[in-house]
Amino acid sequence: MNFASDNWAGAAPEIIEAIARANDGAAPAYGGDDLTRRVEARFCEIFERDCSVYFVATGGAANGLALSVMTPPYGMIVCHEESHIQMDECAGPEFFTGGAKLLPIAGHAGKLTPDAVTNALRGFPHRPPHGAPASVLSLTQATECGAVYSASELKALCDTTHQAGLSVHLDGARFANAVVATGASPAALSCGAGVDVLCFGGTKNGCLAAEAVIFFDREKAKDFEFRRKRAGHLWSKMRFIAAQFDAYLHDDLWLTLAAHANTMAKKLSEGLAPIDGVEISYPTEINEVFVTFPDGLAEKLKEKGATFYPWVTPGDPAGGKMQRLITSFRTSAQEVQSFLLHVKSARQA
Repeated sequence: MNFASDNWAGAAPEIIEAIARANDGAAPAYGGDDLTRRVEARFCEIFERDCSVYFVATGGAANGLALSVMTPPYGMIVCHEESHIQMDECAGPEFFTGGAKLLPIAGHAGKLTPDAVTNALRGFPHRPPHGAPASVLSLTQATECGAVYSASELKALCDTTHQAGLSVHLDGARFANAVVATGASPAALSCGAGVDVLCFGGTKNGCLAAEAVIFFDREKAKDFEFRRKRAGHLWSKMRFIAAQFDAYLHDDLWLTLAAHANTMAKKLSEGLAPIDGVEISYPTEINEVFVTFPDGLAEKLKEKGATFYPWVTPGDPAGGKMQRLITSFRTSAQEVQSFLLHVKSARQA
């Protein structure tokens, strides 16, 4: 009953097999190999646009390095107060950008709205040299609370942001789950809506260590390769990241894995919702279930072997009682059923 994180799930067999295949023979280093070039071209096909693609091993590096080319060190990044770059990257964006300021703002279920962004920017009028100029809006798809932006919602946000003179960064650590949840194309949920740079995640969805920073305007990426190298994130044996993406994108494996994770979360959420005293905190749209249990129940479930973590956020109205349960491509229906039986049993005791 492992619902701690999709990072705990390991790698999909297809990914491990692809890495093993890539290990045969010699290949040019630092991304000069044919496999890397082929996967870069595949990304252009998926997003229906000629784009610049750069591989890194971690989501934190992807976000930080992407933002470093989108804002000057004295600039400001607008983001949700619960976003990963605000809560979980140990000031990595500030480090990679050389000191850019994060402006966290509130929004239900981790989502921002055009009005929220506009109102936040009004509080920081252009007044050089005293005020940090707003440079980037950073969004997360799907959000840290498991919510999904529709293509129209993203477009409205991007339009508002571009009109204000900012660019748009999209943290797509769970982008695959969002694509499955909405049924929209990858392009519609990114460049088609106006996103400038996407950090496309694979690690949470079956890869070993594979993230791609995708610039939909090649001009905006002109110095990224130097920043990646300087930061120590240029893999010499890049073919092993490319091999993961080669398998991940083949026959839509990335969507198949995400669909299973989403389905397991939906079963978990639907099973928990009717149980007396259990409250689902946010709609379950991807592979995350946010739930508040009656006092003492979380501890009893952990004693039975279940693994999950509390979800604590700025100004948390639940006082740290909300729990986050995450499913993955490896979550079985049996795990879900076993967990639900333990919850029901504990409530009936």
